[in-house]
Amino acid sequence: MSQAKLLEFMKRPDMYNPAPATVECIKTHASAVFLAGHLAFKVKQAVNYPFLDFSTLENRHAALRNELRLNRRTAPQLYREVVPITEAPGGGFRFGGDGEPVEWALVMRRFDQHFLLDRLAERGELALEAIPPLASAIARLHAGADRILTEAHAVRPLAEIIAEHEQVLAENADVFPPEAAALLAERTRAAFDTLSPLLRARARGGYVRHCHGDLHLRNIVEIDGEPVLFDALEFDDGLATIDVLYDLAFLLMDLGKRGLRGHANAVLNAYLDAADAGNLAGLAALPLFLSLRAMIRAKVELLRARQSPTGLAADMREEVRAYFDLACAYVAPARPRLIAVGGLSGSGKSTVARVLAPELIPFPGAVLVRSDGARKRLFGVAPEARLPASAYTQEVSDVVYALCRKRATLALEAGWPVIMDAVHAKPEERAAVSALASEHGAAFTGLWLDVPPEVMRTRVAQRIGDVSDATPQVVDAQLAYDLGAMDFDTIDASGPVEDVAARCLDRIGA
Repeated sequence: MSQAKLLEFMKRPDMYNPAPATVECIKTHASAVFLAGHLAFKVKQAVNYPFLDFSTLENRHAALRNELRLNRRTAPQLYREVVPITEAPGGGFRFGGDGEPVEWALVMRRFDQHFLLDRLAERGELALEAIPPLASAIARLHAGADRILTEAHAVRPLAEIIAEHEQVLAENADVFPPEAAALLAERTRAAFDTLSPLLRARARGGYVRHCHGDLHLRNIVEIDGEPVLFDALEFDDGLATIDVLYDLAFLLMDLGKRGLRGHANAVLNAYLDAADAGNLAGLAALPLFLSLRAMIRAKVELLRARQSPTGLAADMREEVRAYFDLACAYVAPARPRLIAVGGLSGSGKSTVARVLAPELIPFPGAVLVRSDGARKRLFGVAPEARLPASAYTQEVSDVVYALCRKRATLALEAGWPVIMDAVHAKPEERAAVSALASEHGAAFTGLWLDVPPEVMRTRVAQRIGDVSDATPQVVDAQLAYDLGAMDFDTIDASGPVEDVAARCLDRIGA
């Protein structure tokens, strides 16, 4: 049976029951999806690539069954069943039937593609407010995914990927500048060698799991206002059994490629808040993971271009080079940095910190450590829950600041920039955070946001759903603090946040 004949027949409405008005076909390099009414039917194309083999009916059937199983973890409302396709009496094809299957199809509930996250991003409609729920959904997937404790599984697949990349770089000097390609290969190999002990330790610690494997914006859709992850990598479980941060890196890289640095930083920080704190130490491997993800995309785009009838056209070459440039940038060395943003409640610390974080290197920017969030975690309550006055004694605050410094320490030890957002009203609190930077060889800047009292009172009174419990009365109490000698750089923070952030970046030297 010719699969081409079947795929052509599946474009006909009378193949389906009930028959839709039209059938839309979407083809990828490995699948054909037919949108018919309220359902979608996916068939694997009979192709054989170096990384997947769908050349036999048995392989295609197995891949579809695996796809159904894996995607029910995150999108049970979309994935329904795998059904046989048989030859119909009198010619043609039908779903089900008593004959021998000639093909298999995965039946899915159709969704509005208008709400795919890549399309929202292209239209400039991907809201920052949608990022924390997305990061939480990813963290839930990772928390429930099967663990692989074999150390080799954390290292050997990456070694193979790096070797493939080195070969692609060497064989395509017409696309990848030889000098830059050699530097990328050298830095990638050096990073991998340095990080191998960490990667093995993360496998032992349970951070290598059966993840999504293909986690980019095109495989996430908003349904009823909630993010839904779908189309997980199904053709090779080994390729999806990876470090959770390597899984996350694909999404971060995709956001960065689209110029959405703020979104990428928000994903990183929301994920770190929702996931195991051990991932802070794992940040040491994130630049390598990001670079590998970017280079994989460069390799895929190059393969697609080489197979195109027009060859490597100018726009295709530009796309390949854009991913290559990202791969090079991600493994460039960067010095850790610690920035303390202090100020009384309502001075704009958290708002300014969120604007500053994406601007720091390496991509996607600084880890945010917020005392208000640490206090809520300490008491085991939701961020929006209000704590009693007993949670704000000096003894509790000392513990909160110590927890913040511990969290900052984990990130700094991983070579990552940190912004610590806390009042820092006491000289000893400011001295402690400055000493923390010195202990880890990190560049340090302390910023004190100065705002008129009436502005602070108005800001805290207007907060809705914020993690901070501050009120105008809290501001009045803080105004009586003896701040001592202010050794942080004082910043006028009464104007628009963009202006305040610009002044802060100028002081930081970023």
